[in-house]
Amino acid sequence: MTFRTPRPLHLTPPAVLLDDVMGARKMLAGVARTTPLEGSRHLSGLVGGPVHLKCENLQRTGSFKLRGAYVRISGLRPEERAAGVVAASAGNHAQGVALASSLLGVRSTVFMPVGAPLPKVAATREYGAEVRLTGQVVDETLAAAQDYARDTGAVFIHPFDHPDVIAGQGTVGLEILEQCPEVRTIVVGMGGGGLAAGIGVAVKALRPDVRVVGVQAQAAAAYPQSLAKGRPVSVHCGSTMADGIMVGRPGDVPFHLVRDVVDEVRTVSEDALSSALLLCMERAKLVVEPAGASPVAALLSEPEAFEGPVVAVLSGGNVDPLVLQRILRHGMAAAGRYLTLRLRLPDRPGALADLLGVLTVVDANVLDVGHVRTDPRLGLTEVEVELHLETKGPDHCADVQAALHKAGYTVIG
Repeated sequence: MTFRTPRPLHLTPPAVLLDDVMGARKMLAGVARTTPLEGSRHLSGLVGGPVHLKCENLQRTGSFKLRGAYVRISGLRPEERAAGVVAASAGNHAQGVALASSLLGVRSTVFMPVGAPLPKVAATREYGAEVRLTGQVVDETLAAAQDYARDTGAVFIHPFDHPDVIAGQGTVGLEILEQCPEVRTIVVGMGGGGLAAGIGVAVKALRPDVRVVGVQAQAAAAYPQSLAKGRPVSVHCGSTMADGIMVGRPGDVPFHLVRDVVDEVRTVSEDALSSALLLCMERAKLVVEPAGASPVAALLSEPEAFEGPVVAVLSGGNVDPLVLQRILRHGMAAAGRYLTLRLRLPDRPGALADLLGVLTVVDANVLDVGHVRTDPRLGLTEVEVELHLETKGPDHCADVQAALHKAGYTVIG
C-alpha cells in the first residue's frame, strides 16, 4: 500500500538544516564508517533499472544508530556529560548509545526489556553500558529510563526525536549522493522517522529531484494516519517481525521534517518482509534484520513503482539467530519453497513408506514427519500425518499436491 505525503501551503521551518548534517559528518569522521553501496542484479531486473543497497547493516554496532547517538552525546555540555546518559531500547539504539558513550568517555545506562534477545544485551554491555533489564514491553522500559533520568539527572537520549540525532542519521544521505550521483529514488524504512527525516533533509537540499520513499510495516504504520491528520497520532501496533520500526507514534521533530522532505510512505506485509530478508541473504549475501529489509520488501511488492537508479537503505543487521531461523522459514513458505501438509493414512505397516514414495517421485524433500494416533476425530484404523516439505516454488507445491491427490490421498490442511 502507498500513501502520498500531502504538501502544506506554508512549510514548517525545518528543525534540521543541511548545515547541521554537514556538521554532523565532521563529528563522525573516524567514528562512523562510510558503509558500502552494493548493486543488486536481481532487484535491478525487477525494477527495470539499477538498484543499489546501502549497507548500514555493516556499520559499527550493526546499524545506523551510532551516527545519531554520537552526534547527540557529542553536543552535551560538560556538566551534562558528567551526569551521564540514559536510553531505553530493545537493540540497535542501545548499542549505538553504548558505543558512542564509551568513545566520548561518558557513563551510560541502558534500560532493555526483560525479554530482549541475549546477543543484543551482551553486545550492549560489551560496548560499555550498564544494562538494566526492566519491563515486559518497550513502553515500560521507556518509562523506567525516564524515571531514572529524573531521579539522577542523567540526560535521556531519545532514539529519533531530537535534531542532533536526525542530523547524524542524515549523513547516510550525503554518502548516498556521493556514492551514487545518478540516484533517482531512495527507499528507507521508518519507525519514529529519524533516519528518513535526516536523509530527506540532506538529499532534498542538494538534489530536490530525488524521490525519497519511506516504508513501514503494515502492522505498525503510524505515519499514514499522522500525515493525513497533519500531526503525530498514536496507533495500536500489531505483531510484526520488524521490531526495529515498530513505533506507535511519530516523533514530533521528525514528523514535521518527514512531511516536507519525504515524498510518500508505503506499507509492506509480513510475507514481503520475510521474503526480502531471505533475498538479502541468498542473493546479496547480507544478514539484515526485518526492519532493515523493509525497503527491499517495498521493491518486491511493487517494483514498477520505483524509478531507477534506486538506493535501498539496509538500516541494520542485528537479528537474534533464533528469530532469524523462524523468519527464514516464513520467507521460504511465502516464496513457495516450504510446504506443510496434514493428511490421514491407514494405520498399517508400510503406509508411511508408500506416502514417502509418492513424494520421492515428485522430488519433494521431507524435512519432518509428525504422527497423531490418539484424537477423537480419527477412526480406529487411521493415523494423521503432518509433513514439512522443502519445495522449489509455487508450481512445485502444486505438483506435489496434485501427485498426492492422484495417489488417493486427501489433504486436510
